[in-house]
Parts: sequence; C-alpha cells; structure tokens
Amino acid sequence: MRDVLPQQSSLWQFLESRVAAVLAAYGYREIRMPILEMTELFKRSIGEVTDIVEKEMYTFEDRNGDSLTLRPEGTAGCVRAAMEHGLLHNQTQRLWYQGPMFRHERPQKGRYRQFHQIGVETFGMDGPDIDAEVILITARIWAALEIPGLELQINTLGSPDERAAYRTELVAYFESHGEMLDEDSRRRLITNPLRILDSKNEDMREMLDAAPALMNYLGEESKSHFELVCDTLQKAGVHYVVNPRLVRGLDYYSRTVFEWVTDRLGAQGTVCAGGRYDGLVEQLGGKPVPAVGFAMGLERLVAILEETNPAAAESAVDVFLVLQGDSAMREGLVLAEQIRDALPGITLVSNCGGGSMKAQFKRADRSGAKYALVLGDAELADGAVVLKPLRSDEQQISVKRDELLVALNSRLAG
Repeated sequence: MRDVLPQQSSLWQFLESRVAAVLAAYGYREIRMPILEMTELFKRSIGEVTDIVEKEMYTFEDRNGDSLTLRPEGTAGCVRAAMEHGLLHNQTQRLWYQGPMFRHERPQKGRYRQFHQIGVETFGMDGPDIDAEVILITARIWAALEIPGLELQINTLGSPDERAAYRTELVAYFESHGEMLDEDSRRRLITNPLRILDSKNEDMREMLDAAPALMNYLGEESKSHFELVCDTLQKAGVHYVVNPRLVRGLDYYSRTVFEWVTDRLGAQGTVCAGGRYDGLVEQLGGKPVPAVGFAMGLERLVAILEETNPAAAESAVDVFLVLQGDSAMREGLVLAEQIRDALPGITLVSNCGGGSMKAQFKRADRSGAKYALVLGDAELADGAVVLKPLRSDEQQISVKRDELLVALNSRLAG
C-alpha cells in the first residue's frame, strides 16, 4: 500500500474528473458503497475456490464475531446495494463508483495491495446495444484523458449452457495433454478450466492454440448478439481485435467480455476489463437481471499519464499574493477574498507565515503560479498592486485597485 503525495494527486484529480464528466454525459449516476462487506458476499459472488477468496482477501472477525472483508472488487457490493435498496425491480440502472479495493498480492508495477478502481455497472438491459455503449464509453474516456495506443480485445462467452458444453470438451482436451499443463493450469482444470486459455506460459502456447474454440459451440442467438456489438463498434470507428482466448475468471460472466490492454506497463498490461454478467444477481439471491459493467485500474492509468501526458499534473495555481508588512498582510487577505468573489474558479494562494520578499518569491515560483500580486507599504499608500508575470516575458505593471480585476481577468483569460 502506498501514499499519493501532493505532487501526484493533481494527476489523480485530472483522471477522476475527466472520467466523471464522461460518465455524466452518458447519464450514469454515482453510487457509493462501504469498503467493508460481509465475507459471505464475496464467497457467493467470486467463488470460494478462487485465488481471490482463498489467498488474497483481507478478512477478519469483528467484535460480534461476524466475518468482514475489505472489498477486493466493486461489482458484488454494487449488486448487493442495488438489491437491498430496490433498484433492480422493473427498472434499468446506469451506475458508477470509485474508490479503494484490497487484495493481498505480490506488489509490482501497477499492482498494489490497496488499489483504486472506477467501475460502471448497468442493470435491466439485455440487448447488445448496452454492451456496445459501455465499450464506447471507455473509448471516449481514453480520448478525454488523451491516452493513445490502447488496444481493445473482445470475445463472447456465449450462454451458460453453451459454455457448459464447451467446458466439458475443453476439460477432455486438457486431460489428454495433461503432461503439458503447468501447476497453475492443473489447479484451474478443476476450478475454472477456461482460465487455462489465458495462460501466459509460452511452453503451452502451441497446445493452447490447438484447443477447441468456444465459438464453435455457440448458438445463433449468441453469435448474433456478438456480431451486433462488433458491428456497432466498427461503425463508431472503434478498432478492436477479437481474442478467442479472452475469458473472465468468474462463472457468472456470459456473452460479451472485453479488455483494454497496453504494452507500457510490462506484465500488468490490462487497464480496463469488463463484460456481461447476467447470472450474478440471481447468484446472490435475487431474481434474474441482465447486467453489464467494467472496471478500470487507476494506478495503471496514472502510470500511463505520467509518461504520455505529464502536463496534466502541472499546478493549476493562477496567482500568488506576496505580502510585505503587517498592514499589507491584513489588507492582502481581504483583497484575496474580493478577488475570489469576483473571479470564480481562480486559484489564488496567499503568502502566510511572513518572510522576506526573496523568500516569498521563491514560494511563488515553487507554487507554479502564473502571476504574483505584490502588496507592500508603498502599494498601500498608492492604492495600487504590482502585477508581476512569473511564467512569461511580460513586463510587470502597477495597477490601481479598482482596475485590478479587469487587468487580472484579461491576462488569465488570454
């Protein structure tokens, strides 16, 4: 787990605000769930025989003896909240959330034991149109963040019945090549054989490439659903690659699944993943409700932004107020409030704690401010303020107090 320091937080704020603006433009509303949930929720949703539940969750008993878990992902909690508050009965929902998740994994670049996600969950819509919409949202988010070079990989898992028939054939195929399976794959052969297809073990690549293809087990309805999603993306100008080995690790997924991947982060190449999970609400005790969603990892996106768009982290300070003397200090703080009232949205930092003019200008420079306003005894006597550019070759000027707002506004607007 790690701290996000002030010099890094502006990049996080840029990311979070841009994503929130895109989601609002599509009519998605924020939901906020607790970080702690009953452990049983994740056992029922993720599955007891998974690495997440068996090895990675932070689980403990509280004073009442209840087993609680720090959420390892957001979907289960969002579904629980929607069921608990009656959001799923005869209605559709477009929801999003953000916040920390927790998994006890081996830390590496882009992967931490406390990590942050923005997630989107939709409920009550079973057509391919909503599958396409959530993917189009992600494409628009990358444009808003000015992140280039991400690749969209998509696949379909078909219906549960189709996948069950395929699973039977796949297990038989892997058992016939048992000597080629690594330790992880032998374990997954019992718990989730489809995940073997996603193995990164190059020694198994040729055997995996020759495995039965799920597409051959799909009925016309599943194929048509996937084709409509692909056709919509193509017409919208979103490039994609069909990856028949792309699977989700949880049984409640069905039909469309997708990932956005990058080669900038080493082994942790997935920055966003999602798909359709029509079986989860019923699995958690509700009536069947179609659902589609995705989650994006903020640490990984921030790491990309640090490389591709570092300007997004630059200070947004507009003005630093340099104050010399007790009278200037009192008058200056009042002036700062007047400026904030007249120019909403301006970022103005007042020098506090005294200091020489030289020391204050050093602080002004470190703040990244575009301009300094200088107020001392001479300026007070003259009814003026010195406006000094800090990031350009403009000449500093002395401005009368009643003309300051116009002068400041014109320069910041320019």
